[in-house]
Amino acid sequence: MTFNKVLVANRGEIAVRVLRACRELGLETVTVFSEADRRSLHVRYADEAYLIGPAISADSYLRMDRLIEAARRSGAEAIHPGYGFLSENADFAQLCADEGLVFVGPPPDAIRRMGDKGIARATMKAAGVPVVPGTEGEVRLRDEELIAAAAGIGFPLLIKATAGGGGKGMRTVRTMEEMPAAIESARRESKSAFGDDNVYLEKLILNARHIEVQVLADQYGNVVHLGERECSIQRRHQKLIEEAPSVFVGPDEDFRQRLGEVGVLAARAVDYVNAGTVECLVDADKNFYFLEMNTRLQVEHPVTELVTGVDIVVQQLQLARGEKLAIEQSRMEMRGWAVECRINAEDPFNQFFPSTGHLAQHDVPTGPGVRVDTGVASGAEISPYYDPLIAKLICYGVTRRQALRRMRRALAEYRVVGVTTNIPFHQNILQDDRFNAGYFDTRFVEEQFSLEQAASSVERLPEVAAILAALVAQDRTRRSTRIERDCGEGGSAWKRSVRWKDLGRQ
Repeated sequence: MTFNKVLVANRGEIAVRVLRACRELGLETVTVFSEADRRSLHVRYADEAYLIGPAISADSYLRMDRLIEAARRSGAEAIHPGYGFLSENADFAQLCADEGLVFVGPPPDAIRRMGDKGIARATMKAAGVPVVPGTEGEVRLRDEELIAAAAGIGFPLLIKATAGGGGKGMRTVRTMEEMPAAIESARRESKSAFGDDNVYLEKLILNARHIEVQVLADQYGNVVHLGERECSIQRRHQKLIEEAPSVFVGPDEDFRQRLGEVGVLAARAVDYVNAGTVECLVDADKNFYFLEMNTRLQVEHPVTELVTGVDIVVQQLQLARGEKLAIEQSRMEMRGWAVECRINAEDPFNQFFPSTGHLAQHDVPTGPGVRVDTGVASGAEISPYYDPLIAKLICYGVTRRQALRRMRRALAEYRVVGVTTNIPFHQNILQDDRFNAGYFDTRFVEEQFSLEQAASSVERLPEVAAILAALVAQDRTRRSTRIERDCGEGGSAWKRSVRWKDLGRQ
């Protein structure tokens, strides 16, 4: 299973991230690019680069045959899929194996068993992992069967695509009358996004936190967890801010270990190998339920790296080479706090509509405790063909308070010219008292936080500052022109000075 040359089957910041890890291990690197990415940073960073098709991902980054051909032409012995695109495609993992290439990820069977959400739920339930009440999803249910099952589950509930993720094919339903239209809509979106319109039902956990557990596993049966991440700040099921550890778990080490044990149990249930993430919903009473397992590297992996000191991408490559896991669970400890903000090219004041164009200026913040993972530089083109992620801004501190202070400073230093970004959104979230106190859940952004109200209060700050400055100036002027009256032996300093001079003349 050893290899010396890796093809990175991805683009953007994650491609650059994987290329860097390969360089640290002394591995040769190959990357691929579409016509739209010809001048991208990941192309310049790799030892070799191959064109695989036009801008549309279906004709480039999702073309398994072209990726395999690029690996053959370059002499690459392994393929790292990054996240997104083909990273959770069991057929691609199997194709790599059939072609004699190492897939830097879990075995095809583990991807299949966890990729279908219905099968994953049934697998976890059989393994003793608590799951959210709902239909199992293993059997394709007709619309009328889903409607009948909804009565037993109770409202509110979620309709979810069995093949999906990222909020695609998901609908919130609060009454029985909404069910028919919601099922039709969810099926249609699921078919468009994943080529499969099968859906299942899941009870909507109110006031839930989204907490996930990072796991690593080798082919010798060793599995460890690297603690938890808090991912509750979301919009339409898309994560926006992540942190490690979870402010909700806090100092409760017993709860932390129970969450970690669930992650390990889930990985063992499917004979998992490599890095993966077990996502859970946690209610206000700290009851937790299996949500899904991401059989790939997560976007938010850097926060775990900073608090554990473990390079997860390097671990992926070493595990793929057949190395034994060198991390011992008893020695694993989370130290400090890390927060990640996803810097996206989108307009937060216009329903987060994507912003495209020429990136005239991209100056990233630096300084103590600041890390920026990006795949673009000044002069890059933000195209409409791919995810709008510009960079991941990650800040570390000894405490959560320090990490958040550094994040506020870093966001203020960040300069992007040419496209609109969601930096104002992050700045306003980090000024919110409820967020800073840790009082939020997965519905916080959509139901409790108003960017317009927060922005308007921030816009009034210069006016308040100007009024205060004027008052201070007036007070200083009044003090400087005030005539002090004699009070016994006192008197003003000027008068005392004159008296001493008169005494000197006598």
